[in-house]
Amino acid sequence: MEIRVVSYDHPDAVRMIDEVQQEYVVRYGGPDSTPVDPAQFAPPLGLFLVGYLDGVPVASGGWRAHGDGMVELKRMYVSPARRGRGLARAMLAELELSARRAGHGRVILETGPAQPEALKLYRSSGYTDVPAFGHYKDAPLAVHLGKTL
Repeated sequence: MEIRVVSYDHPDAVRMIDEVQQEYVVRYGGPDSTPVDPAQFAPPLGLFLVGYLDGVPVASGGWRAHGDGMVELKRMYVSPARRGRGLARAMLAELELSARRAGHGRVILETGPAQPEALKLYRSSGYTDVPAFGHYKDAPLAVHLGKTL
């Protein structure tokens, strides 16, 4: 997979974000309503990546500064037809590497029980439970994870 830095509002990023939002509708009954400003994913405050196979966008993910040397992962996604090939793990590794290179020492994220494959990926990659934060801080089914880089 070729991973490229793109803007959050780049057409390929928008396509992937629309797909992941539709996935949330299927799994949770609605899209992720976390407030997002595309500028939060522009260097140096953040970064957004799209992964391509044969020139076609198939994966995405980004991070935005969360304060105190932390970044928050958002919009990690792999198109359904491309799952099971290690693309999410490769995207996660690149996101962590880019955050570390930007001087950040910790990654946090929110997910949920309707995404068991995401939970498995993050836990097998060293993420552990952290105190609730952000938009879903009080959501009873939200799972908050973090990892020191």
